[in-house]
Amino acid sequence: MKKSLLANLFYKNAEQTPNKEAVWCDGKMVSYAEMAELVSRYSNLLLSLNVAHGDHIAIPMNNSIESVALFFSAADLGLCVVPLNPSLPFDAVKTAINAGDIKHLIARKIFFSECEKNGGIDIPGFSICLDQDYPGATPFEKIKEMPVTRPELDYDVDDNESLILTMTSGSTGTPKPIDISQRNKYERSMAHIRVYNLTKDDKILAATPLYHSLAERLVILPLILGATSILLPRFTPAIWLKCAEEQKPSFTIAVSAQLAQILELLKQPNAPSITSFRSIVSSSALLEASVKYELIDLLKCEFHEMYGASEVSTVTDICFQETPNKQRSVGKPFDEAEIRILRDNADGEPISDCALHEVGEIAVKSKLQCKGYYKQETLMQAAMVGDYFRTGDLGYLDEDGYLYFAGRKKEIIITGAINVYPHDIDVVVGRLPEIEECAAFSYPDERLGEIVALAVVPKEGQEINLRALKSYCARNLADFQQPHKFFVLDKLPKNAMGKLQRMAILEHVR
Repeated sequence: MKKSLLANLFYKNAEQTPNKEAVWCDGKMVSYAEMAELVSRYSNLLLSLNVAHGDHIAIPMNNSIESVALFFSAADLGLCVVPLNPSLPFDAVKTAINAGDIKHLIARKIFFSECEKNGGIDIPGFSICLDQDYPGATPFEKIKEMPVTRPELDYDVDDNESLILTMTSGSTGTPKPIDISQRNKYERSMAHIRVYNLTKDDKILAATPLYHSLAERLVILPLILGATSILLPRFTPAIWLKCAEEQKPSFTIAVSAQLAQILELLKQPNAPSITSFRSIVSSSALLEASVKYELIDLLKCEFHEMYGASEVSTVTDICFQETPNKQRSVGKPFDEAEIRILRDNADGEPISDCALHEVGEIAVKSKLQCKGYYKQETLMQAAMVGDYFRTGDLGYLDEDGYLYFAGRKKEIIITGAINVYPHDIDVVVGRLPEIEECAAFSYPDERLGEIVALAVVPKEGQEINLRALKSYCARNLADFQQPHKFFVLDKLPKNAMGKLQRMAILEHVR
């Protein structure tokens, strides 16, 4: 029988280095031998509940060793895992379950209780309760009764079949399940192993939720490489620093918002000395230049920034120590990727390629592209221009092939027929020492259609002098970039990954 490539690699590592540390999470470390037993028990538990080849299993995913094991059990059995954000509103859960063709559910008691309070959800297959007994659900404790040997299957597992559906939403909030195959996860992992020179000696830190593709990559990659996965149960900058001090990870890809918070603690007089990192990569959103430089100085390791999208994985990378003259760039493409910058017509349809340094929509052709949006082929086709995926991001290329990010396409402010890129305003205003963070955004206007507005969050103990802020903008921004409205907020709206939700600011200021 043909078996899963990902599972084969993992089991081979367990056989060759059974006593090596495989996964650490929340104070507990398991060896490769122990992890292999857990994966096998999990697979046998699912088979005992009559799971079928190709079934989709939803799990409101928490960061735990058991969650990591589920990815490899699913790979071994040819199943598809649909990780969900446990904090999703009930209606969003129902919508995601319908969009993901869910047959089975693995969750905690609180999730089942919330579903029951809201009228329940239709799960045709089995349910497993992870922490306690719940009526109608199999207790996860039953896993202890399962065999510790890898199950033999009577069917082939094809590496091109779906392994994970990552739920992402468009501007309408309708889920777009990004369909990732086993082969795709393997190829994405191998590309990152190559670019960042990862080896089996690395200890790789994952500090984002496992319902996000970044954390999935950072726990699957080390276990097929034979390295060690360090998984934070949840993120706070204090927990991250304590883990880095005690577990001594050598590599991580972190969300830029996390790194900014970590820097604030590192600058404190009693901050721990973090010396184990060989390389750190910033992702998800652009890191402010000042934060970047201070982190490079304090952590004294290779510091990278990447650009990508869940549909096409990582597209570009830059190591700042190696390219001091490209500090505003997000790097050059991976070997697997090619980039075009598209110019639109009046209807928003791409008509040609932009010139160098001209801002347009970033489109990517990549060997790491996902299978598509599950059962939404028309939506995926609409996002393609030939073989290139339209990211919805804006940017430009320079004469050396480096990519520069300019913001989200839908966030452009068109005032008086002039395109204003809010990110450019953020960079200028963010230099003020009294401002913690800021965001320019579109505000409706009867005469111009929309105008530039600016939301600012003061640093703790600081006050914003609006007259001085307006004067600063007048001196440092072009006429068409000038904010017409100013708002002082306690915080900016962000998603669970700490990414700015610029389109939601208007709801907080009206």
